[in-house]
Amino acid sequence: MAVLTGLPRRIVEQNLVNSQQAQEIINKAKQDKISFVAAAVASGYIKSRAIALLASEEFGLPLLDLSAFDFELMPKELVSRELIEKHRVLPLFQRGNRLFVAQSDPSAMLAIDEIKFNTGMTVEAVLAEEDKLGSAVDKFLAANDNSFGDLDGDLDDVDLEDPDARDKAQEAEKDSSGDDAPIVRFVNKMLLDAIKGGASDIHFEPYEKRYRVRYRTDGMLHEVASPPVNLAGKIAARLKVMSQMDISERRVPQDGRIKMKLSKTKAIDFRVNTLPTLWGEKIVLRILDPSSAKLGIDMLGYEADQKALYLDALAKPQGMILVTGPTGSGKTVSLYTGLNILNVEGTNISTAEDPVEINLEGINQVNVNARVGLDFAAALRSFLRQDPDVVMVGEIRDLDTASIAIKAAQTGHLVLSTLHTNSAAETLTRLANMGVPSFNIATSVSLIIAQRLARRLCASCKAPAEIPKELLLEAGFTEEQLQTAEIYKPVGCEQCKGGYKGRVGIYEVVRITDAISRIIMEGGNSIEISDAARKEGFNDLRTSALQKVAQGVTSLEEANRVTTD
Repeated sequence: MAVLTGLPRRIVEQNLVNSQQAQEIINKAKQDKISFVAAAVASGYIKSRAIALLASEEFGLPLLDLSAFDFELMPKELVSRELIEKHRVLPLFQRGNRLFVAQSDPSAMLAIDEIKFNTGMTVEAVLAEEDKLGSAVDKFLAANDNSFGDLDGDLDDVDLEDPDARDKAQEAEKDSSGDDAPIVRFVNKMLLDAIKGGASDIHFEPYEKRYRVRYRTDGMLHEVASPPVNLAGKIAARLKVMSQMDISERRVPQDGRIKMKLSKTKAIDFRVNTLPTLWGEKIVLRILDPSSAKLGIDMLGYEADQKALYLDALAKPQGMILVTGPTGSGKTVSLYTGLNILNVEGTNISTAEDPVEINLEGINQVNVNARVGLDFAAALRSFLRQDPDVVMVGEIRDLDTASIAIKAAQTGHLVLSTLHTNSAAETLTRLANMGVPSFNIATSVSLIIAQRLARRLCASCKAPAEIPKELLLEAGFTEEQLQTAEIYKPVGCEQCKGGYKGRVGIYEVVRITDAISRIIMEGGNSIEISDAARKEGFNDLRTSALQKVAQGVTSLEEANRVTTD
C-alpha cells in the first residue's frame, strides 16, 4: 500500500478512517476524476463538516459557512459556467484584483490555476463543506441556466420541435378566437414551470366545481394552480393539439407525445395520456428528460458493494439482469444507466420498450405495438436474428416473453429487463409461477435489483432527530450502527419542499449464488430465498433504507414510507 500524505494521512491519524479505507477513497477519486474530499464524503466514511475542519487545519485556510453567505455578493460573469461545473467551485466575491473562490478540497490546485489563467486575477481559496458547496453550486448554475430561455418572457414563443405538431398547433391558434391566447400561455407556463421545478409528472384534473393542476415532485403530488373550471375543455384541447391527438374524440383514452424545444441545444419530451372522467378529460404528462438517463451510476445511490455487483453483472457476456419494483421506483433510470455503460462502438444493443421514453444515441430502440402484432415477444424474436450482444426488454409480462428472454440469456447474450414485484426473491418465484422451469431460472438469471425511491433530506435545513434508542432498535438498527449513526429529521426551508429535496435510490441487489440456485431448483419459496440472500450478505430493502437513514441521507419516516419489515 502506498504511503499516505497530506489530507489522507491526516484523516487516518484522526481515526476517521483506516489506511485501507483512505486508499479506497484515493482510488475512487482517481477513477471517477473527482476531488479526494468529494470521494471521501460520497464514501459515507466521513461527514462533510469533519473533513472540512481537518482540511482547514492542514492547509491553514479559512472555513466559510455557505449557509450564512449572501449570494447576491457573488460576481456572476467573472468565472465561466464550464469551469464552475467542471471543478465544483464557486466565485464568492472580488476585492480589487483578488478573487475569492470557495472549494472543498484545497489540494485540487488545477481549479485555482485554471481560474487564474482565465480571469487574469489573483485567486485565493476559501474552504467550504462539500455538501453545502455542492448545493450552492447547483443553485448558482440553475439560477444562471440560459438553456431554458427566458421563462418570465413571452410564453407564446415556446417551440414544438416536431414539425407536424408545430403546424397543427399554429393552425389551431389561427382558427381560434383571441380569447384562447391566455390558454396557450397558461399551458406553456405550466410545462416550463414543471421542468424548472424538477417535476416528473403534471396532472390536469377537472372536477364538478373546480379544476386543479398538480406536479409530482420527489415522488409526491402537490397542487400548483387552480384555473376556472369552465376552461377545462380549452386546456384539454390545447394539450391534445400539442400532442397530436384527435381533439374531437373525448370518449376513449388517447396517448400522445410532445417534444418541446427549449433552446438550440435542449429539448424535453412529454408522454401524454388522456382519460375520460365524469367531469371531463384528465390529462397526465410524464416529463422525459434525456439528462436523467446519463446521471452515471454514482449518482443513483448504490452502496459500494451493490454498485460492484451491478457492474460485475454488466461486464459478463451473457446472463439476465432483472430490475424490479413498483411504478415510479426508478427502474428505467437504472436500466438506462446500465445501457449507457455498455454502449460502446463494438457492442450491438437493441431494446423493446412500451413506449420508448428517452432516445439513446447508438442503441436500437423499438416501440412495441400490440395492435399490429409487435409485442415484447415478437420484438425479442426479431432481435435474436439481428446479431445482438445486449438486449433490453421493457417488461417480462408473460411466459412467451420470459421463455425467449431466458433462451437469449443462455445462448451468449446479456439480457436486461424489469418485472413488477416487491423484492428480489419474489421476482424468482414470479418467473416460476409464469411457468418458467426452475432449471432455466437458476442457470440464466445472474442478478436481481429490487428498488424504491426515497426523498433526500434537504442539506440546508435538516436537523438532528432525537429518537429513543429502543425505538431505533425496534425499527431495525443494530447496536453497531447506532454507534456511528447520525439521524436527521426534515425541517423545511425556502430551498426545499417540506424538508426534502431530490430523491435517492434504495436497493436490494442480489447475485444468484450456488446456494440460492439450489433453493430455486428445489422449488423453494420467496421466504427461503430471502433468508439465503441475507446469509450470503445481500442487504434487503429495509436494511438498505436504514443505512441511508444512518448516513443522514433520508429520514426514518421516509424509510418507513418506502419499505416494510
